[in-house]
Amino acid sequence: MEIMTVTTLDSRREWTRDDLDRLPEGDGLRYEIIDGLLVVNAAPRPRHQMVLAGLYDALRARCPAHLVTLFAPLDVVLDERTVLQPDLLVARRDQFDDTGLRERPELAVEVLSPSSRGVDRLLKFERYQRAATPAYWLVDPDSLTLDAYELRADTYELLARVTGDQTWAATMPYAVDLTPSSWLA
Repeated sequence: MEIMTVTTLDSRREWTRDDLDRLPEGDGLRYEIIDGLLVVNAAPRPRHQMVLAGLYDALRARCPAHLVTLFAPLDVVLDERTVLQPDLLVARRDQFDDTGLRERPELAVEVLSPSSRGVDRLLKFERYQRAATPAYWLVDPDSLTLDAYELRADTYELLARVTGDQTWAATMPYAVDLTPSSWLA
């Protein structure tokens, strides 16, 4: 069963990075903070993970040496009140410390789940845009669709929508050909 719970436990205060560091590890849940609000998600479905693995393989195979392609769980600290865990990210190798990524990534990717669609399409979309993340991709594992957004004058614009057997030649964060149907192979 996939669930999402959004809570502040105490509506008079906001969650911070320090609060997040005190939460339990290894409980099978994914904890994020968006503008001081705690977001908790259960583990994703197998199809979600298969699509994520296929996209990761495609991106990692073409990743230049100064960048790294990684997947969740990994904290992306946009500020003390916003710590996200994108399903997949591409970032400069020199941006990491022992706790995670301390700056915005070059690319953040969310693979949609029934419980996370609204958060990914609205809250995270806006938060990555505000942090000037150059590219944000949303992947629907059920329809095998990729929506690729790129930052243009401080606003995300839909650059490409690719479905099934269609192939898209991405240029951001680097050149790579992507075919959604191949991610389940």
